[in-house]
Order: sequence, then structure tokens, then C-alpha cells
Amino acid sequence: MRKLVFGLLILVSVVVNAQLRPDTYKFENGRIGKIAADSPISNSILDIAIDGSDIWLGTSRGLSYSADLGATWKNYYQDETFGEESITAIGVYNGVVYASTGHSTERNGESLPEGSGIKISTDGGNTWISRPQPVDDPADSSVQYGINTLRALPVTVEINNIVYDMAFTPGTIWIVTFAGGLRKSTDLGETWQRVVLPPDNIDYLHPDSTYSFSLQPVAGGFGSESYLNHRVFSVAAAGDNVIYVGTAGGINKGTILADGNIVWQKSTRTNQDEPISGNFVTALSYDENTNSVWGATWLAEGTTEYYGVSASFDGGLSWKVFLSGEKAHNFGFVPKISGSNIFTDIMAATDNGLFRSADFGNSWFTPQNIIDVTNGNTLKTDKYYSASALNFSGLRYVFLGSAEEGLIKLEESGSMWSGDWYILTASEKIVAEDNTYAFPNPFSPSQERVRIKYLNNSSSTVTIRILDFGMNLVKTVIQNADRLQGVEHTDYWDGRDEFGSVVANGVYFYRIDFGDSDPVYGKIMVLR
Repeated sequence: MRKLVFGLLILVSVVVNAQLRPDTYKFENGRIGKIAADSPISNSILDIAIDGSDIWLGTSRGLSYSADLGATWKNYYQDETFGEESITAIGVYNGVVYASTGHSTERNGESLPEGSGIKISTDGGNTWISRPQPVDDPADSSVQYGINTLRALPVTVEINNIVYDMAFTPGTIWIVTFAGGLRKSTDLGETWQRVVLPPDNIDYLHPDSTYSFSLQPVAGGFGSESYLNHRVFSVAAAGDNVIYVGTAGGINKGTILADGNIVWQKSTRTNQDEPISGNFVTALSYDENTNSVWGATWLAEGTTEYYGVSASFDGGLSWKVFLSGEKAHNFGFVPKISGSNIFTDIMAATDNGLFRSADFGNSWFTPQNIIDVTNGNTLKTDKYYSASALNFSGLRYVFLGSAEEGLIKLEESGSMWSGDWYILTASEKIVAEDNTYAFPNPFSPSQERVRIKYLNNSSSTVTIRILDFGMNLVKTVIQNADRLQGVEHTDYWDGRDEFGSVVANGVYFYRIDFGDSDPVYGKIMVLR
């Protein structure tokens, strides 16, 4: 279903931590959270799961939930179950919500991802069961596959053992991690079984055949074997008895037999006439309406590999490649109902925009000029981590998770990308016209843009200028720009001067002019 927003990118990269008023938090029903918030608490939306009209978000600041199509949000950040953990994967199956958590940790001067477990709710998020991150006992050095007892590297620590994706078949949850590989649980995560995948040099596995390889993602003291196909990043279920597993070595189709064993067939860049674009598979999704599987297939090690989106419409026998050169992070499907028929648009969330196709990937379209209907703010980012959609009361609701601008919601009433847009950015409310702030602050121009938020009550035009410590002009951000009155606005500075050069580290000021009214000032710190 989902991806990894690759490894360290989930937890180590700089994300926007919005400023929040202290009074947006209160203790209620045993948890601390922002009650009936008008936006998710994070601006980095890593994953979206939809169950009916319920919307669940996995973000860099924990879990967010909406029961009213995104009008209001319940955020679990800093509550007793989730603390301040990031959500690394999320899923809903038969009304049960699953959310894996993690964080970054320092080891020998290096920041590494560390899993902290899986939270499970059977009552819509009111109460949670906390399961620890699956690890092995040091003596767990073998695993059974059919008639074979294979050596298996025991994963005894949580570092680099973080859940990147999950999928569901009847009675079973499947999870994937870089170090821990593919695992499954049939008892709501109380216990886990390691699942054998083919090694790099074998494309087909059958439980009745004899094998002698080890289940081992990296070489070390346990043995010299090291298999890219045992480094697992994505998983998707196709019906009740088929799963697709994406690794650093390709896409593995698993057919689950009646006795629970699995027959595996691997697709790589080089083992088929119509292959995938690259062997590093960061995302997988299955569309039941078209019986198609979609993969974000990145360049791994092969000389012929390249970034793209690979899709199969025949169960993995052949693949078509779309969006050549694009780094996709996730997929979503837009169901469109016509009479008794359901048609599906595919969405691909990438570093270079949100792409959507209504003709099985043959042509793609991105939304243009996303403008919030409530305040006229324009979306500035092209980087997306997640996407999903639902139908409700004759409208299509499309939800796009951006990397730094929060959640984007479209109430689509006509053709593709047409309708009312809402940009749900987590930030402090402006309570007076002379109140303004910038975030993130400090900010790094090489990684992000700073947002300047303000309330315009007095003029139809606004000018914003950046000044240095000596009050000399550095950059005119906007000049006599049309802005709605009586609403909050957000404008952006990229940290560059009038000549396009990135400014030096230091303190800068911004001046906001509202027509003939008195200007408003704020301060920004640049740290490159």
C-alpha cells in the first residue's frame, strides 16, 4: 500500500515544525492533544489511510484523524500512547487501525532510524494497544520455508529496524523493514513470524524445492551472504492470497497457499522482456478496480536502471514504465462512479509534483495553481509524500500529503483537478493585525522556504520586504500584491536576495505594508 519516504528521509530530514499556541492543547480522556483542530498538527504528511469517510494521517508529528472529511482534526501528538514519535506507516483493515512509530537516534555521530513499535486500535482510535518493535532473540538463527530449515540473521535491535509499510490479508498483517525484512502476524501484532524471500540469485521459490541460502540482508559476523532482496521497503496485498513485496532487489509476487506457505516470483530490471525501471522499490499499491499493481521503482545498482513508475496489469508477468526520471514516494487511487461502474484514476506522489492519470498511465496531469478558497493563499511546494481519495454525497474528496505545506484537500465536483481547494497548514492563529510570525525560524535556504504569516484587515494590496540588520533592502517578496481582507495569509521567502544569491547567516527583518496603514515587522534567522 505505501512506501518508504526513503529511510532517513522520514525521520532525519528537516521537516516543518509549526508553531502552536499553548492553549491548543488540553488533557482530555486520558490523552493530551489538540481538540477539534482545523488542521493536522504536522506539515509533513507521510501517509494517508481512508476507511469509509474516516481519514487517518501518518505525519512527522504523529497521528491525525478526521471524521468529517477533513473539516476538523484530532491530533494524537504528545498523548500517552504516541508521545512525540513520528508515524512511519499506517493502515486500516476491517475497522482496525494500525500505526507504526519511530524516531531518529544518534550512534557514533550518525543519525539512524529506530523503530518504536506498532499501535493498534479496534475502537476508532479511542483506546490503543501498544506492541513493541519486532526483534529476534539472539538464538533465533533459523527459519522454516516449506521443507527447508534456512539460516536466518537474528535482528536483535530496533535501529534500522523500522516499519516502512504494511498490508493486510484475511487474519494477517504484513510489515516490512530494512533490517527486519518481511514479517507477518496473525494475532494483532502480539507475535511475529519472519517470512522468507528469494535471494538475489534466485527468481522463483517454491516451498517443495530444496534451498541452502541464508535469510540475510547484510554480511557480517553471522555470515558472508548479503542480499538486496532481503532489504524490504514496501508491501501491497492483492486480494486474499497474493502479496507484492518491494525490496532493494526488485518486486516479489507471493502466492499464499492453503497451508500458509508462499510461492514467490521475482521481477527485476533484467529478468523479463518488459521489466520494471529499477530494482529499488520504495512504494507499492494495488488497485482492485483495475487489478493493477503500481511500484515506485528507483535506480539501485544496475547500469540500465532508472527512476520511474512501473505498473503491471497481468499479475507481474510484464511491466509498463511511466513517468521516467520521477522519484515517486507513494500512490493513491481516485474512484469515479458512473452508474454501476467504478473507474479509477491513479495518482503518483513525487518529488516533482502530484501526477494523475485517467487512462492507465498513458497520460498524466498535475494540478495547476492550487489556491485556497478561504483565503487566497497559493500552494508553493511541488514535493508530495502521499495521496488518497474517496467519494461522498456526489463529490470526490482528494487528499494530497505534501512534504512541507501540510495537507491539501480538493472537493472535486467536475473534471480532473477542478473544484474547491483547501490548504491545511499547521500554524499559529493570527489574533491581531499587528501580530505576525515566520516559520520555520531559524530556517535553512538550502532545505526549505520560510513562511511569513499575517492578518490583512486594512488593504486590498500588500507589500513584503526583507531587510538586513542595518535595515537595508535585501529582497522584495511581494509588491502591491492583491490579498483578500479579513483573513490570514502566508507568503514565502526562499532566502535569496534581489540578485538571486543565497544570503549569509544572520538575523533579518521583514516589513509588511498594508496600503497606507502602519507597517508590521517581524524577525527571521537564517542558518545555512
